[in-house]
Amino acid sequence: METRHSVHPENAKFYTTDEMREKFLVQDMFQKDEARFVYSHIDRIIVGGIKPVSNELKLEAGKEIGADYFLERREMGVINIGGAGSVSIDGEKFDLDNRDGIYIGMGNKEIIFKSKDKENPAKFYINSAPAHKKYKNKKINIKDAKPQAAGSEENSNKRTIYKYLHPDVVDTCQLLMGMTLLEPQNVWNTMPCHTHARRMEVYFYFDIEEDNVVWHLTGEPNETRHLVVRNEEAVISPSYSIHSGVGTGNYTFIWGMVGENQTFSDMDHVDMEDLR
Repeated sequence: METRHSVHPENAKFYTTDEMREKFLVQDMFQKDEARFVYSHIDRIIVGGIKPVSNELKLEAGKEIGADYFLERREMGVINIGGAGSVSIDGEKFDLDNRDGIYIGMGNKEIIFKSKDKENPAKFYINSAPAHKKYKNKKINIKDAKPQAAGSEENSNKRTIYKYLHPDVVDTCQLLMGMTLLEPQNVWNTMPCHTHARRMEVYFYFDIEEDNVVWHLTGEPNETRHLVVRNEEAVISPSYSIHSGVGTGNYTFIWGMVGENQTFSDMDHVDMEDLR
């Protein structure tokens, strides 16, 4: 597990491209028969991926967590972006097809990930946050998620936001998680943009075709920066930062948030004239 420290906005404005990528971009999450994580000191979120191919993989705690097991004082959200697989939680098996998700509450000890077909392995994308109370585990199919239409064809940002880990769908301590699907020929997300000082966010981009990229916009509204993001890469976004993006083609992304509240609409909107 890689550890990354918090970044002050006064420092971030002077970063080079390489420094921006080192601090905020998460790459190479899905490696054969590996669990790969980044532990961020920004609200202590953990982001990563598990790709079981020939073997099942058991979730292990590390020194970074300082606990006897991974979810001793944490909760977790999982969304499968690959082939069919399963997650076993203290002996209870949950089958997860592509686009299926699951909430795993604090206190669950043995978490095992497995693919159904090694020729088409599952890819389990994971967000985890500190928790203070145990809530029930719950599988969430995309049909169970709460949809919200947004954007328009005129602005090239017509999309549907599917809320997986959300108070209307499942009880969690603080973790919110969902998936945004852009309509064909639409390439912008979250513009006009916003910040939410009460919550940080991680954007995970996938379904990006080869040779296409997403330009993820970050930084303070009056000190914007960008990261060039490729398929199956994530961006850690501090609470002071905007988080918007535009692709050279269509794509999908998973968002995860942790912080003070779970009010999805609690945003500090940024006027277009204030962006720099």
